[in-house]
Amino acid sequence: MTSSMKRTTEKNLMVFSGRAHPGLSKEVAKELGTELVPTEARAFANSEIYVRYEESVRGCDAFVIQSHTAPVNEWIMEHLIMVDALKRASAKRITVVLPFYGYARQDKKHRGREPISARLMADLFKTAGADRLMAVDLHTDQIQGFFDGPVDHLMALPILADYVREKYGNEDLAVVSPDAGRIKVAEHWSSRLGGAPLAFIHKTRDITRPNESVANRVVGQVEGRTCILVDDMIDSGGTICHAAEALMNDGAASVVIAATHAILSDPAVERLKASSAREVIVTDTLPIAAEKRFDKLTVLSIAPLLSTAIREVFEDGSVTSMFDGRA
Repeated sequence: MTSSMKRTTEKNLMVFSGRAHPGLSKEVAKELGTELVPTEARAFANSEIYVRYEESVRGCDAFVIQSHTAPVNEWIMEHLIMVDALKRASAKRITVVLPFYGYARQDKKHRGREPISARLMADLFKTAGADRLMAVDLHTDQIQGFFDGPVDHLMALPILADYVREKYGNEDLAVVSPDAGRIKVAEHWSSRLGGAPLAFIHKTRDITRPNESVANRVVGQVEGRTCILVDDMIDSGGTICHAAEALMNDGAASVVIAATHAILSDPAVERLKASSAREVIVTDTLPIAAEKRFDKLTVLSIAPLLSTAIREVFEDGSVTSMFDGRA
């Protein structure tokens, strides 16, 4: 067999990054022992996006990383265009890597005449040419079924929970869900933290007013305990800060907030700074600007999780095995 024939039959991993969160992409590529493929990306005067790869991608196993941070629509469009460019340049397989999946909260109809935008997102990526999706902590598990192809649903829980166990493991802990709907996630946290008791905040939400909820009462025993308040994301911070106050009012010794996605829309930073939370622990699935960082904020790297999953997919290994059989 000639050397040129060998080259074309060998698998070739290539990592691509949009402009939304290049720091994370660089860290992922470094963990994989490679570099990001040089890419020309710019906007025309009318704001249309142009993308071109500066080296051949023919026959490669492509992993395209873009986190859907604000301005969300711009970065989603760039992500789709990047996938289309790969498909038209004859990439062999295209995996869309979404540290944060845009529109994930619009996953069902609460009222008539509403869209299911999370499904539309999956359809758009399929149409663009994606063979596979990889995302971290989707807002709901059902989104995995929206894409017609393999979906790797990665969980930041081991990273967050191991940090909490190491720092707070010698205290009396309770794991608290900010609402009844996320109890299942809290149960996984509890088992990771040695069977810490569970509690949740019973709250009401007005579906006509986004980003607003009213924390009502604490269900469960939290008195005298360090409460680990867990959620998938912090957007404007209202829900999580109300929950922290409810816990303190119910006799908790202290509250530690842990969430995967730090959206931190205004006025989240001011709310979290002023809240009774002892520490706010997040990952860097989304970029966090210097002005949004504050003393009690801890940011853990998601790059090791993403790079391990990318390697497993590339080598036809098992992503499920990364999570003790849960995926």
